[in-house]
Amino acid sequence: MKYLQWLMVFMGGGLGSCCRYFISKTINERIETMFPWGTLTVNLIGCLVIGIIIGLIERFPVHPYWGLFFVTGFCGGFTTFSSFSLENNLLLKNQEYSLLLVYTFMSLLWGFAGTLLGMMIVKRL
Repeated sequence: MKYLQWLMVFMGGGLGSCCRYFISKTINERIETMFPWGTLTVNLIGCLVIGIIIGLIERFPVHPYWGLFFVTGFCGGFTTFSSFSLENNLLLKNQEYSLLLVYTFMSLLWGFAGTLLGMMIVKRL
C-alpha cells in the first residue's frame, strides 16, 4: 500500500507538470516581456485550485490517496516556487527592480487571496 501513495503523487505530479508547461508556454509565446507572466499565472491558478481542493476535502471527506494525488502531486507539480525564485534572480540581475517588486508582491498577495477564494467558493456551495 505504501507504493500506491508514491504512485498517486507521481501521477498527479506528472499531470500537474504537463499542465504547467502547456499554460506557461502558451502565455509566454503570446506575451513578449521580461515579466514572467506564465509562471505568475500558473502559480495563481494553482493557489486557487489548491484552495478549492482543500475546501472540497474538508467538506466531503475522501480517501487520503486523493489528497496525495491532487494536493501533493498535481498542485505540487503544477506550481513552481523554484521558477519564481529563478525569475526574481534574473530580474535582479537585469536590474529590473520595479518588475521584481511587482512580481513578488503580486505572487504573494494574489497567491494567498487565490487560496482563500478557492476555499470560500467551496464553503458557499
